[in-house]
Amino acid sequence: MNDLSPPSLLPPSASASTDALRDPRGRPLRDLRISVTDRCNFRCTYCMPREVFDENHLFMARSELLSFEEILRLARIFADLGVRKIRLTGGEPLLRRGVERLIEALATIPGIDLALTTNGSLLTKKARILRDAGLNRITVSLDAIDETVFHRMTDAKFTAAQVLEGIAAAEAAGFPALKVNTVVKRGVNDGELLALARQFRNTPHILRFIEFMDVGASNGWQMAEVVPSAEVLRRIGAEYPLDPLEPNASGEVAQRWRYRDGAGEIGVISSVTRAFCADCSRLRLSTEGKLYTCLFASEGYDMRAPLRGAEDDRKLRQRIVGLWQSRTDRYSELRTGQTVALRNGRIEMSYIGG
Repeated sequence: MNDLSPPSLLPPSASASTDALRDPRGRPLRDLRISVTDRCNFRCTYCMPREVFDENHLFMARSELLSFEEILRLARIFADLGVRKIRLTGGEPLLRRGVERLIEALATIPGIDLALTTNGSLLTKKARILRDAGLNRITVSLDAIDETVFHRMTDAKFTAAQVLEGIAAAEAAGFPALKVNTVVKRGVNDGELLALARQFRNTPHILRFIEFMDVGASNGWQMAEVVPSAEVLRRIGAEYPLDPLEPNASGEVAQRWRYRDGAGEIGVISSVTRAFCADCSRLRLSTEGKLYTCLFASEGYDMRAPLRGAEDDRKLRQRIVGLWQSRTDRYSELRTGQTVALRNGRIEMSYIGG
């Protein structure tokens, strides 16, 4: 199929079910993350380190990627099963040609909150287009304000100033409060905590600090490089006192805190020191059509072959239901020296979109 086919030629969505699909632990299927490309123009050390993803790395051929029509077909089935949030990821999703057409099509699905995570490098050009296409929310990755530290983290030709320009462009395009994600690595960018806090205080944007995670096998993860969220909160709170806030919704992975002086809100995602498996409501669809029930999974469930075969929506739905109803993932609750030692077979962050 042609990725650039007009969304109007695609079939209408089925009516959404009111009952969420649940796994054996009672976790509902509410969130779908869709990776639209395995390519990125950054080489972040915690995601796509250049020593692994160099000029000789083979990215997927276009024919291997799910077409927009295939993504939309699955998204409508997921919506019927209770999914209410869809987030487009990558790689860098704005590198996927014509991604605004996919957004325009997904935005027609009733009851879906449509978001996108980006490194911000292309937002200055794309923000207005994305808003006009129907995108609801944007999350931007920004690991430092200082340009030297930013380059150490991203290993890219872009600058922190360009990412900040992209955030400003998104604000001007009418997006509500953006979420700004910072992965914190000890000895690399943990000295940027206060600078980042100052940058986004007294703005509508929500800065969120993420513990460096042991995803995949290429990022050289070591526990010694993890800055626990409790430490992040102590260091920021010493300068700007903080008070806890209630979560916005069940299953929210970020713990929310507000500045006591009313200057805004920050969040922490304690992906290593505080497991949130018990409330995880996420399923991930990879670039070439594999479903992953956990960020730390080693195997995916292929949906591309049945999509491109003769299976109808009823059979595709049965596959998804069966996968979720047999899901038992709780890697973060079980994280031990043994599980960390088994990292080599796990999926890479750049491939599944975080």
